[in-house]
Amino acid sequence: MAIALRLPPTATRVERHTPMRINEAIRARSDAEIARLEDADEEEMARRLEQLDGEWDIERALQINASIVASAGLLLGVLVDRRFLWLPAGVFAFFAQHALQGWCPPISVMRRLGVRTAREIARERHAIKALRGDFDHVPREGSAEPGRRVRAALHAIDL
Repeated sequence: MAIALRLPPTATRVERHTPMRINEAIRARSDAEIARLEDADEEEMARRLEQLDGEWDIERALQINASIVASAGLLLGVLVDRRFLWLPAGVFAFFAQHALQGWCPPISVMRRLGVRTAREIARERHAIKALRGDFDHVPREGSAEPGRRVRAALHAIDL
């Protein structure tokens, strides 16, 4: 347990190991998209939410990258030269480093390409839902029977 206290939180570990200018560029693109949708109709907001549902986050992109490179290394190791077996070993070492620290070499490239974390995607999603009024139906504290506020809040998130 002591080691877990020294590791960065899962939700922010990638952003903490990404240069600030890249984080700011990713955030600025997201903020611009939210601003563009401020006066959009519900249909346009729904389209953007659908796009966000299909957006691959950094974890998924890293997983497919690791799978492809490790599989290629195994195949080349069996068919061409055993030294290619070092490739999957390196991939899994980097994957472990990412799991613990939130950084590995492919992350730097992916972040520069604008691949976002799940938290960054969720931030844009929730801002659009707020603009659309999804949270307007959540009763104020003390104005509804117990549990109704919770159900309304969860319903707004799940939409």
